[in-house]
Amino acid sequence: MATAISHKQKMYLTTAGVLAVGIAAYGLGRVYPPMGPSAGTVAPAQRYVSAQVSEADVTLGDTAVPELMQTDAFELMVKDPQFRALAASPGFQSLASQPQVMAAVMSNPQAYASLASNPQAYAGVVQAAQNLASIAPAARVQNAGLLQAAYGHSKALVALSGHPQVLATVAANPVAFAQYAANANSFQNAAANAASNQLMAANAVAFRQLAADRAAILAISADPGVFKSIAANAGSFKSLAGQQNGLAAAVKSAAAAAQLAAQAGVSQQALLGVAANANGLAAIAGQPKAVNAVASHQAAFSALAGYPQAMAVVFANASQFKQYATNAAAFSQFAASAGNNAKFANSANSFRQLANNADAMRAINADPKVFATISANSASFAGLANNANQMSPKVMATIGQNASVFANLANNAQLANWARSLQAYNATSLAASAAAAGKINAATMQAVLSNPQATAGMMANPAAFAAVGRQSAAMATLASNQKAIASLAAQPNMAALLSNPSFAAGLNQAGLSQSQAN
Repeated sequence: MATAISHKQKMYLTTAGVLAVGIAAYGLGRVYPPMGPSAGTVAPAQRYVSAQVSEADVTLGDTAVPELMQTDAFELMVKDPQFRALAASPGFQSLASQPQVMAAVMSNPQAYASLASNPQAYAGVVQAAQNLASIAPAARVQNAGLLQAAYGHSKALVALSGHPQVLATVAANPVAFAQYAANANSFQNAAANAASNQLMAANAVAFRQLAADRAAILAISADPGVFKSIAANAGSFKSLAGQQNGLAAAVKSAAAAAQLAAQAGVSQQALLGVAANANGLAAIAGQPKAVNAVASHQAAFSALAGYPQAMAVVFANASQFKQYATNAAAFSQFAASAGNNAKFANSANSFRQLANNADAMRAINADPKVFATISANSASFAGLANNANQMSPKVMATIGQNASVFANLANNAQLANWARSLQAYNATSLAASAAAAGKINAATMQAVLSNPQATAGMMANPAAFAAVGRQSAAMATLASNQKAIASLAAQPNMAALLSNPSFAAGLNQAGLSQSQAN
């Protein structure tokens, strides 16, 4: 697949950069209304009904596209001649037609733009994402101990991960190495004389190299309790001991995610609560208003999140569902009979399941103003619609139970960095598990380790990313407009607009067709 940048594509790059500067100078605070009413409640216990949310599931009501087109942000974009030139290009239109891809790009434009510049690497990561998605549920459970062990022991684990053979030896026999947790100097002495130590003799050279690594030894000696923590999570470490490079990468990424969480005041419990849904966290991290809304209505959002297809429809049609803010009974009736409305046929089963969950409906009926809040922040939530299946009840509850911490993180961009670190952990740990099970080869493993965040993002919908990869114009547009896309992604209102399921339809109705690019 060719990625040579034509004269026209260079024009798109230049003009998009000008556009990004112009938009940054614009008073974006007035683009969308502020967050509406809020109310706090306690989340009910319920089972998460996981489901892939496809673009067909994100049903758009009669008002979704017109309302998007009436926003200041959309008008600003389509009236700008530079943006019109870019948006009318076949490549940009291809990207816009894949809102799940666009949403992922908005959460980490650099990772995807860099990868798009190398189509062969891109294809390799898409294939890896497809392979990892199939083992993800079971492997995440098996690997949870890596993250648990890392909390409070990040520096020591990073030190060990810098010596993969040593880490693999410890991981293969964690209970035996727990003896070094009681004496800060005993491990260093044993490693320096590894040839005479029964646990270390088979890898004596590697242990002596660690003993000579002053920075690593100081980190381990300052935290000998790391060995006890590894032993307490022995199953997770032992399962990956046979893949020393994969184990080292997984442990290093787990340590990074745990350290960022601790520095931000996120508890170990909260860290574990969102770890399996890093993509959802990455998506919502770019929308501070949405984070605040979830924190204020955690029970109702947790109830909706148990039924991602239904939640996606609510997010994409916020104004239509606003009517239920003052009539909870009417929402119950709608959910039970959604199949009677042809527009919501694709998600009718999800709504019926929600209606049949007494605990979930009780939480929503106790806080119907959640619909008003979603409507007041309609742009933010519409941009999250295609990521609804990544926002589990546990993620919603964790944000609500740690409201002040998450609000602070979202407002100063720490949340995005932490979410990306969790994406890296998810991808590397899953790759290590897949390699240990013989389900991926060395080349696929390397593709993941080189692009962990992009791999994690692609796992949410490998087919959509594969479709983009088959379109050279889309790949070239993504690769050659990294700076402009990053500038847009850094502004929540613009990121929400480009991620909106109605965005492509809005561009078409605004008269931006591919023919204008010619």
